[in-house]
This record gives sequence, structure tokens and C-alpha cells, in this order.
Amino acid sequence: MLSITYLSSAVEQWSDDELEELLRHARGTNATVEVTGMLLYSGGNFIQTLEGPDEAVDAIMAKVEDDSRHQGVLVVRREEVADRLFSGWSMGFRRVSPGEAEEIPGFTDYLDTGTIEGADTRRHAVMTFHRVFRERIR
Repeated sequence: MLSITYLSSAVEQWSDDELEELLRHARGTNATVEVTGMLLYSGGNFIQTLEGPDEAVDAIMAKVEDDSRHQGVLVVRREEVADRLFSGWSMGFRRVSPGEAEEIPGFTDYLDTGTIEGADTRRHAVMTFHRVFRERIR
């Protein structure tokens, strides 16, 4: 199984509607090809980790690299993994206050803590990229 973490910048800021459309499309596509992962977006910048069958992850990355809405796509980590780090994650999007977020079923405080249940230290490089991203958006 392949895990890729990449960074990119949006050519223009994405609206909530554009992000929601991306998530709708990605949920359907990713489920059919057994790809999981997570995506963070802030201030026109993305960091995403994709994990799943090699061919499926590579195909998604090819689409990202060809997407004219992205620039500066940089793969910062590519590795074969035995286990998924984001196996139970389902993408969602909604702008909410911190208090409202805690009331959402499935809420995780990942953006504050960087903690993922079941994550081990061998995947520390990916976690470092996500931590740095979180710190920059504050």
C-alpha cells in the first residue's frame, strides 16, 4: 500500500462551495478505489495525505498535478506502508466555531493536538508535515 503526502497552493483562493464540491467528488472517487487520507486547506494552501493501492494513489496524484487550480505541487513523502494512518477518516467540510465543532458527531481535535488514534512513531515524518501546516495557519 502506498502513502503520499503532498503540498500545493491554489492559483486562487477556494470558496466554501468549491471546497464542498471537491469533497463530494473525492469521497465518491476515493471510496471506489479504496483510497483514504486527509486534506487540510487554509489560506490557499493544501496539504494532503493519500493512502491506498499504489495504482489508485498514483492516479489521484496525476490528476492533482494536472489540475490547473493547483500550483507548486510538491510530494514531500512517498512510502510503502503496511497499515493506513487515516483508515477511519471521512472527509467533511463546514466552517464552525470551536464550540460548535465539539458538538459535531465524529469531531476530532486533530488540528489542535495532531493526535491520531493508533498512529505510531514510524510515520513521524508525515505527522511533522501536518503539524507544521497546522502551526502556519494559526
